[in-house]
Amino acid sequence: MPMVLQQEKISLVVFLGNYGDEYKMTRHNAAWLLASSLDFYPKLSWQRKFKGQWAKLSFPWEDGTERPVFFLMPETYMNLSGESAAGMADFYKIPPREILVVHDEIELDFATISLKNGGGLGGHNGLRSMKASLGTADFWRLRIGVGKPSHPDVASYVLSPFSKQEREALPEIFAYAGNLLSSVLTGNPASLLKEWAKKKIM
Repeated sequence: MPMVLQQEKISLVVFLGNYGDEYKMTRHNAAWLLASSLDFYPKLSWQRKFKGQWAKLSFPWEDGTERPVFFLMPETYMNLSGESAAGMADFYKIPPREILVVHDEIELDFATISLKNGGGLGGHNGLRSMKASLGTADFWRLRIGVGKPSHPDVASYVLSPFSKQEREALPEIFAYAGNLLSSVLTGNPASLLKEWAKKKIM
């Protein structure tokens, strides 16, 4: 018999990043850069609460209905972003299994996109804060590969700007990631896990 996928849904998307102009174009802010490139970004009306900026937008779901999805950009800096996410999730009664965290990932090559559910934290301060605040690591992740540094100073690497060549490639990468995110928000993310476990865009 074919395997039946558990029906999943995403109700809250958390874009991890660091607040401030000095961090705007850095690798650690890949998720925020993706957010601003989304086709539906102009429709989002951002408000400040939950130690960050949040917005809500309705999406057509696969059963023909429309359902609201919340978006959050924590402004606590990366290592405390879980406090912002947990505050919003608690207020709207959103369980961790309905949360998708979008973040940069040094364990993936540049131009690689990955969708996964749960798993390790990979030393990512934002994910570590999410787990501490939510009490579990069982939330969804959309990972944007930024590659590993050629030196041991990971912090300076992720807080440094993308190179000129990388910046030129970002629009194409974000187009793929944006299409994936839209598919996740309008259907069952579990059905996308196999195809998007680790996809190299270029």
